[in-house]
Amino acid sequence: MTRTLVPLSTPDVSTFAKLLKRSLDERHAAAKPPPSHLELLNLIARAAGLRNFSTLKATATAEPVAAQAELSPAARKTLQQFDEQGRLVRLHAKLSVQQMAVWALWTHFAARRNYTEKEVNALLNAHHTFGDPASLRREMVEMRLLGRLSDCSRYWKEPKRPTAEVQAFLKAWRAALR
Repeated sequence: MTRTLVPLSTPDVSTFAKLLKRSLDERHAAAKPPPSHLELLNLIARAAGLRNFSTLKATATAEPVAAQAELSPAARKTLQQFDEQGRLVRLHAKLSVQQMAVWALWTHFAARRNYTEKEVNALLNAHHTFGDPASLRREMVEMRLLGRLSDCSRYWKEPKRPTAEVQAFLKAWRAALR
């Protein structure tokens, strides 16, 4: 299961640090043991002015969840195929999910640039974790996202416009990376 990143921002780091220190000092004065992971997360959330970590998590994830609500089921399924760094971790069995995932990889290629097969493999390897650049490369060529010479000596990014569904997926995928 991929980990959900929960960003934290505070208008004043000094006040945040003072409130967190005060909470830790109170625990120490009461002879309590050091806080557990969850207790520490709750202390951090309270120092940021929230009720607890669940509130912080709900506040932080409200926007991506709202954005995902308007996605198609295939797009939501495709988002689950990526880790928190935006790397493809598996190639789903369903073709529509596979093809949508390949669009995300397509965004990493530069327009009007020629690539060797070795460069294509290196770029794909940098953006997936399961070690099969050949399958991804073939799929991109079959979908006409990448063009290539018949001897496979030169590849290039094809100028294609994604469908509205793919555009919504790419927007949500980019938002998840932030």
